Amino acid sequence: MKLSELLSGIKTLAIKGKGDVDVSGISADSREIQPGFLFVAVEGIFTDGHAYIGKAIEQEASVIVYDKPMIEEFFSRVTYVQVENSVAALAEIASKWFGEPSKHLKLVGVTGTNGKTTVATLLYRMFRAFGYGAGLLSTVKNYVNDAVFPTTHTTLDPVHLNSMLRKMVDAGCEYAFMEVSSHAVHQKRVHALRFEGGIFTNLTQDHLDYHKTMLEYRNVKKSFFDSLSAQAFALTNTDDKNGAVMLQNTKAKKYSYSVKGLADFKARIFEKHFDGTDIEINGKELVVQFVGVFNVYNLLAVYGAGVLLGLQPDEVLRVLSTLTPVAGRFQTFRSREGVTAIVDYAHTPDALTNVLNAIHEVLEKKGDIVTVVGCGGNRDKTKRPIMAREAVELSDKVVFTSDNPRFEEPQHILDDMLAGLSDAQKRGTLTIVDRREAIKTACALAKSGDVILIAGKGHEDYQDVKGVKHHFDDSEEVRKIIEN
Repeated sequence: MKLSELLSGIKTLAIKGKGDVDVSGISADSREIQPGFLFVAVEGIFTDGHAYIGKAIEQEASVIVYDKPMIEEFFSRVTYVQVENSVAALAEIASKWFGEPSKHLKLVGVTGTNGKTTVATLLYRMFRAFGYGAGLLSTVKNYVNDAVFPTTHTTLDPVHLNSMLRKMVDAGCEYAFMEVSSHAVHQKRVHALRFEGGIFTNLTQDHLDYHKTMLEYRNVKKSFFDSLSAQAFALTNTDDKNGAVMLQNTKAKKYSYSVKGLADFKARIFEKHFDGTDIEINGKELVVQFVGVFNVYNLLAVYGAGVLLGLQPDEVLRVLSTLTPVAGRFQTFRSREGVTAIVDYAHTPDALTNVLNAIHEVLEKKGDIVTVVGCGGNRDKTKRPIMAREAVELSDKVVFTSDNPRFEEPQHILDDMLAGLSDAQKRGTLTIVDRREAIKTACALAKSGDVILIAGKGHEDYQDVKGVKHHFDDSEEVRKIIEN
């Protein structure tokens, strides 16, 4: 592709060298550069791509795109393009390189603290059930129709993101559903994509290691809706106080969903049990295979988006009743002795509270709750004591353990959690660093009629320790104990 095509519409400050060379590939990673490639120098969280311009040239990059005026030596065989913002330029170049795939899909982005994976995944499953070609970009797995691709981030970088969208277009997908993280919005990974719609689930404390304040975190989420076009829809949870904020400046058509108040898409809850919930959506009754009020919100978002995308409401309800939970989201196991174990990804205070409340609603004080929980390393430390307090206040027994310690010492993370408890509360808990032993201990503590909640990792099949991912799957561990 010609360089002039890739730079079309991008604000350039200076070009040195040949102005319209042929480009054979694009990347923001100098290790991926091959002869004839275009390299975009992007400043990231931990590294600055401008420091690798020399490496990219050694790998025979023919074009360097950058935004910092720090290049001291220019090589005649290389074209240098200084842009106003290389992060935005990368997203625009990636979109053009792959033929602007988002314009050939009905792409829906789901953002919020909790529920993104469930909403995006259920939308994908629903449209596949209706026979449509559809793709999914999620925390758990990426799909192009029925083909599975591994995932590394909640939202991919612009090059790999547009590459996946291109795969969807080439495979005949008409719809695509993706999780849109706050990091991705802030880092402009979804910049230059055309969205058919955006969904807001909720906003609670998370990622304050990155965003620093809740206001900044909220405003980043809001900027996603601000960027939607007038042809798109914006669907928000108005029971969350931030739901209305998301709609303040959007040009998109505005829609709402609610369990508590008036909304375009409204639900009522009749009966809750461990196999599902009896509910009503917009006046029609159905039984769904999901537990907890938080999941009713997720299903409402799925219903609303399905209708806004043109599906028949009654048909959407029919398919909703057949859908099952996403891996690691309130995933239930039962022993012959009458013990129920639940594996859930809950890794924020609000998510943990929601899951524990859902268990209480179904248990109706007929059994005890034994909770196994930890917190991730190198992430928001302020939520650790809150998570511990929520676990203790809403459980009968708690075992604190290691999650993904990453580059922190597991015991230091646990100490941060325990700091949120009173001395009396601490005496009623166990601390077992080894997660496998913690799960075994929780299962040993449980008796018939009790529920064990194993929270924090959900679908993950690894533990991240000192930069190495060791195989570990909560569901596998529980299943081995339950079945024996």
